[in-house]
Amino acid sequence: MSTFDVIVLGSGPGGYVAAIRAAQLGLKTAIIEKDELGGICLNWGCIPTKALIKSAQVFEYLKHAEDYGLKADNIDKDFDAVVKRSRNVADAMSKGVQFLMKKNKIEVINGFGKLKPGKKIDVTGEDGSVTEYAAQNIIIATGARSRELPSLPQDGKKIIGYRQALSLDKQPKEMIVVGSGAIGVEFAYFYNAMGTKVTVVEYLPNIVPVEDEDISKQLGRSLKKTGIKVMTSAEVTSVDTSGKGVKATIKTAKGEQILEADIVLSAVGIKTNIENIGLEEVGIATDRDKILVNDFYQTNIPGYFAIGDVTPGQALAHVASAEGILCVEKIAGMHIEALDYDNIPGCTYCSPEIASVGLTEKAAKEQGLDIKVGKFPFSASGKAKASGTPDGFVKVIFDAKYGEWLGCHMIGAGVTDMIAEAVVARKLETTGHEILKAVHPHPTMSEAVMEAVADAYDEVIHL
Repeated sequence: MSTFDVIVLGSGPGGYVAAIRAAQLGLKTAIIEKDELGGICLNWGCIPTKALIKSAQVFEYLKHAEDYGLKADNIDKDFDAVVKRSRNVADAMSKGVQFLMKKNKIEVINGFGKLKPGKKIDVTGEDGSVTEYAAQNIIIATGARSRELPSLPQDGKKIIGYRQALSLDKQPKEMIVVGSGAIGVEFAYFYNAMGTKVTVVEYLPNIVPVEDEDISKQLGRSLKKTGIKVMTSAEVTSVDTSGKGVKATIKTAKGEQILEADIVLSAVGIKTNIENIGLEEVGIATDRDKILVNDFYQTNIPGYFAIGDVTPGQALAHVASAEGILCVEKIAGMHIEALDYDNIPGCTYCSPEIASVGLTEKAAKEQGLDIKVGKFPFSASGKAKASGTPDGFVKVIFDAKYGEWLGCHMIGAGVTDMIAEAVVARKLETTGHEILKAVHPHPTMSEAVMEAVADAYDEVIHL
């Protein structure tokens, strides 16, 4: 029986990063994966969706070439080629993870892993054979999958999840997207840009419901401007797939209505992959579909750890990676600080993009905080106007007494690349006045951060 210092179960952005950090720290490491290295994020999530979205953006640029004084005639798209490019990008990234495993001398074990007592794992290979492995420390990083609603059972053809949405054989003429979180609005943007008629159905009163209400309202306006129909406070109560397409019954405050489409995309959240992996046999505690861990990802059973989507933290790739690194560093005996879950950025890659960190204005008020709020629209930004992307704004929230940066919320072109300024500043406990006195380059989209802060302190220049 092979024995390791660390075995990681699952090779997503939490698992493979944890394995690499363990190897860097001199720990004999193995990783177990039943599918492709890189997990869902790399193969069927974060990366391939961004490739699709980039194709949609280029297509939209070409269709609006005249807005930039250019001419491009007979513009069309090849849907199959767009999907193929996305898959090629994902495949290349997965090969990159394979290279990193070899580089760091991490043993890759292919098969389905099941935990056993005594810090052991049984791995069932494709041929059905079972091999037992042991480790001083086992890290569970099995991730999550598309959640299914009883009223919306996925058949992979007419009612699909994100995985099928990435690789459809042909482009649907009409699509209903159920759920307006990051997955829902990203696919809604892509398919609409490609020419599909899209309707977004959201159960809550606001789309992208975890975001600041001003962000939600702006995105709603932007989506409607592109032709996407948005239904809020609406629920899909049943679907009929017996005909050629799908008939979805939607319950709203005004009564029921039936929408017809070729395909319904269910984007109503995720379900953790914790079934049949041996948690019960080992005695690892769970609660509401999550594995319970302490600040350094130790479960209730010594030697068994858990990171990523299977734990109660935010289900984001960068969170899983950060947790994996901290988990391994704690195992190696390093002195580390627990992750600050109040300073985790969230990004949505529709168009316009959304990026945020910290408290929303509503949350800050509910906590009884005395706040200063600043806002700067990209319509007043020279770079945004010159780029043809004036939609959106930057909104900042500060504690009025101490100047603490409580929250930052952005919607606009490229804002997912801008949010890190707020994350780092909050980590360093930077005040609003310090941001004001930090010179931002002109002309850039990032100037809007400084201008929004200036607005909060009644010093805004360009508004």
